[in-house]
Amino acid sequence: MRCIHCQGEMRRGTTPFHVDRGGCHVTLDEVPAWVCEQCGEAYFEEREVDAIQALVRSVEAKALDLKVQAAT
Repeated sequence: MRCIHCQGEMRRGTTPFHVDRGGCHVTLDEVPAWVCEQCGEAYFEEREVDAIQALVRSVEAKALDLKVQAAT
């Protein structure tokens, strides 16, 4: 597989992932991904994307619960 940015060779590895959503900061240190050997660009397969999205939705829901509890 080739990187769409630089045409470098993609290899399976891990990469960090960070997202800020709903007042929460989620950082994952090692997410499986295809990583470009040349530029470091990372691509996630559907399985990893689904897991990340589920994790973020869960964190957002828990954060909302905390906000609601704090307001009461």
